[in-house]
Amino acid sequence: MPAASPRRALVVIDVQNEYFTGQLLIEHPPVAQSLPLIGRAMDAAHAAGIPIVLVQNSAPPESPMFGRGSHGWQLHEDVARRPHDHLIEKSFPSVYTGTDFADWLASRQIDTLAVAGYMTHNCDASTIFEATHRGLQVEFLQDATGSLPYANTAGSATAEEIHRVFSVVFHTRFASVTSTEGWIAAAQAGQPIPRGNIPASYAAARAKAAV
Repeated sequence: MPAASPRRALVVIDVQNEYFTGQLLIEHPPVAQSLPLIGRAMDAAHAAGIPIVLVQNSAPPESPMFGRGSHGWQLHEDVARRPHDHLIEKSFPSVYTGTDFADWLASRQIDTLAVAGYMTHNCDASTIFEATHRGLQVEFLQDATGSLPYANTAGSATAEEIHRVFSVVFHTRFASVTSTEGWIAAAQAGQPIPRGNIPASYAAARAKAAV
């Protein structure tokens, strides 16, 4: 039997000025690449009748980052000017926590989330993991997302390393990782996007190491 056509929603997470001109600058993929692709995904979703959810991280007004009403808190103009179907303010990493997100999805019988926006390893990951636990399919637009570098007492990692490793992990169990162009093609065709799995990913890594 052919796979049922996914009932998608595009979730555009925290595309806010803080990540472009503030204290948390997305490095990989560069925002000069990811931002236009986020816009392309939104335009394609709107044209295809796929609902779009904009998400905005909010902190108290006096907060040094994402303070409600500040420039850093505001959605980037390239996202804010485009049509959307729902706007969610959140104060935790997952879009689900303390919001109406789950009810909004259920009322529209959404079974597949397409995730774009920032950051790959924080709010994207939290939302992807929770959506999987709630039984939804997830698609991760790898080139329309992004990370920044970290260093702390546990070690350090570049933005590229963080983004790449999270993407690999997502594709084993939690999300179908795809390019924006691949996602647009699948959305226009009403087709699901294949996802890897843990045993196959492990076997491929062992085979690569043995070469």
